[in-house]
Amino acid sequence: MPNPTHIQGVAFSSLAEEFGTPLYIYDGAKIVSQVKTLQEAFAAVPLKIKYATKALSNINVLKLIRKAGAGIDAVSIEEARLGMLVGFEASEIMYTPSGVDFSEIQEAVDLGIMINLDSLPLMERFGQTYGGTLEACIRINPHIMAGGNLKISVGHKESKFGISIEQLPEILQLVEKYRLNIVGLHIHTGSDILDAEVFLRGGNVLFEAAMQFPNLKFLDFGGGFKVAYKPQDVATDVMEVGKAVGAAFQEFCKKYGRQLELWLEPGKFLVSEAGFLLVKSTVVKPTPSVTFVGVDSGLNHLIRPMMYDAYHSVYNLSNPEGKKEKYNVVGYICETDTIASHRELNEVKEGDLLVIKNAGAYGYSMSSNYNSRLRPAEVLIWEGKARLIRRREEFEDLIRHQEIHEF
Repeated sequence: MPNPTHIQGVAFSSLAEEFGTPLYIYDGAKIVSQVKTLQEAFAAVPLKIKYATKALSNINVLKLIRKAGAGIDAVSIEEARLGMLVGFEASEIMYTPSGVDFSEIQEAVDLGIMINLDSLPLMERFGQTYGGTLEACIRINPHIMAGGNLKISVGHKESKFGISIEQLPEILQLVEKYRLNIVGLHIHTGSDILDAEVFLRGGNVLFEAAMQFPNLKFLDFGGGFKVAYKPQDVATDVMEVGKAVGAAFQEFCKKYGRQLELWLEPGKFLVSEAGFLLVKSTVVKPTPSVTFVGVDSGLNHLIRPMMYDAYHSVYNLSNPEGKKEKYNVVGYICETDTIASHRELNEVKEGDLLVIKNAGAYGYSMSSNYNSRLRPAEVLIWEGKARLIRRREEFEDLIRHQEIHEF
């Protein structure tokens, strides 16, 4: 595929002129299209999509997700409150905490949001406090190793997430002890899952466990669909997954005795490819071993290459026809923040605009003020218009919440 220079007729170069760099740019139409693709892939089952808010939590993106007909999955009370701020009903939000203080659980309950119970101690405390007065879900750890990086493989036996499937007897004891009203079971094995087989393996764990819970309304298969980062990458065939998982799910529902809903929690799949990080070359630095291109960004804006060894395609917007040269694209942080290593790019000169692809998921949402650097602006393209959805930080933002004392 050719490297894009425009979104919906809006040129990247004009966005750089209007909003400066570095700049996060999102294609709203692509986000909505990805929601529709999942809805089409799982059209044979009663589907509910719960967008993984952690991937990109700008409130305007959440509004688009809601407009497309999805709900949200929140992993913090703040994410849940963001969802409610933009109009999601409490019933459209699933709250999946991990090791939080119980006061956060109570706040979510007070907001009317369903809790996804993540541990036996939480089940105990929840049962002691609420008994069977509230509907709840249980997150199962299926002991499946899957995902592109260990840090995002969350369903294996030593993962902190969920309750081990081997502890199903203890789960059932607590359900009976407190008469818990369990209406859903949930698994999430990780990210970058390519094959339907992994989803089916997780599904089989869910199906077997579900027979012990007579009042279920849904089974939640989590997310983890793979998107293409490298040119030769193969993405998850969601149509194939939808067909295979949907058929297995419907077969289970016959065995269970009634129709349940199938829930999914995509994050990266909905927003990754819709996002671009536009940066400017600040220096071209040849050395005896490699030529570095320094840019006005770094791990403070996009940490995935450093944290997960993630590959992000980079291209030279300013010189699309130039001869190819090999570069290391590096950031301006006092740390080895290599964005792209030994990468062939059209010849880069100081001041050129470079585009980093697949920056929609876990880009801005994982950004920081490391080195006391400022976070960039965010722009959403919708119906052919560029909309500033977050202003660029200023120096005053760095000290806004600091208390200054005399010593």
